[in-house]
Amino acid sequence: MARRNPDEEPFWQEWRRPPPTPKQQRNDVLVALAVIVGAVFTIVVVNSMGVLAFGRAPSLGEQLLLGVAVTVPLAVRRRYPLVTLLTVGLLFIVVQARQIGDNFVPSVALFLAIYSTGAWGRNRAVARWARIGVIVVMFAWLGLGIVELLLHPAPEFPGASGPLNPVLAAVLYKLAFNVVFFLAAYFFGELAWLSARRQAELEYRAEQLRRSQEENTRGAIVAERLRIARELHDVVAHHVSVMGIQAGAARRVIDSDRELARTALDTVEETARTAIGELRGLLGVLRAEPPGDTEENTTESSHTASPGLDDLPALVERTRSASLDVSFAVYGEPYPVSEGVALSIYRIVQEALTNIVKHAAAHSADVRLRYLDTSVEVEITDDGRGPSGPGRPQGSGLGLVGMRERVAVHGGELETGPRRTGGYRVRASFPRTHPTPVGTGAETP
Repeated sequence: MARRNPDEEPFWQEWRRPPPTPKQQRNDVLVALAVIVGAVFTIVVVNSMGVLAFGRAPSLGEQLLLGVAVTVPLAVRRRYPLVTLLTVGLLFIVVQARQIGDNFVPSVALFLAIYSTGAWGRNRAVARWARIGVIVVMFAWLGLGIVELLLHPAPEFPGASGPLNPVLAAVLYKLAFNVVFFLAAYFFGELAWLSARRQAELEYRAEQLRRSQEENTRGAIVAERLRIARELHDVVAHHVSVMGIQAGAARRVIDSDRELARTALDTVEETARTAIGELRGLLGVLRAEPPGDTEENTTESSHTASPGLDDLPALVERTRSASLDVSFAVYGEPYPVSEGVALSIYRIVQEALTNIVKHAAAHSADVRLRYLDTSVEVEITDDGRGPSGPGRPQGSGLGLVGMRERVAVHGGELETGPRRTGGYRVRASFPRTHPTPVGTGAETP
């Protein structure tokens, strides 16, 4: 079955059964040998009893030769089903014409040949018409026998006691037996082919599912790597930037104002501890195995690795220095937000403040958290060098990309750019997922 594109769905109506396996071919040889043994045994026994199928028969040697010949093709019945059918069909008529003592084993061979063509024929049209053709020929041969029976004087049936004429009963019996015989061979062969096709479809679906699962797993791994990289970037970049600024401030005033220098160094120490704590929490989450996690450890590591809105004042306080004044304000009536949104807001503020400290040369910055009726938004502004904010040429641009990804995950909006009055502005808005309580309003400055 050819496909224009390996990724396209196969056209199952044109499916062709694969050739038999070596094991199946060996089984065919064993089946043929078993039928040959049955043919020889039956012919010998029938001739020894003197009960011949047609009343007269050729020599025992010829009968054995014909019995073996009609069954030998079964050894390749699945590999060459059409050849087997035509050969067995022709030899079956020869056996009938020669009137050998056994008619049962040749009928078994013909049944298997018709069945195998239906089950293994690769070209379905040829397989169908070949079986129909052989069945028509067999009924024509049967019709000749019935005509011959009717033209000759009726034999004596001394034991007949039924309501039907003995000759009519014999004709009806032959017709009914052959109809059931050939229909069964045709039906079971077709059923076997359909079963094989369904099995192929199931295997194809299973392979599709396996590939889909692999793609989903790879996508999840890539997404997790990006998330980890984003978390590490946010944690390390912010805290290292703050430590660098505070250490520089301490170095400049250590001789003139030791108290201010001590305060800056305390900030450096506190920031370092916070960074180590967040990194330890993040690594703890990565190392933890779900079956072995305790509730206490899971809660502690989750809290450490996932800061939220309550941690914004501490973040602002750590960023504040002698050269940079950072203010923080909340507007509106606070309401619960999801942990994912809270973490995204925290990281956006952290990244924006990091860029202000590293690149903006600002003297003041303002962080505003607004609880609106339909959304919660955060805005970070500064009075620095305008375009030298997130995404400026001096930076890597990863911070701005991380912001957009965080906002996009929650279906929010992100605005970044220089302010008309100078400085830079970052505003992120996240849609509210909880209903607004009655009587609750939001105030915007």
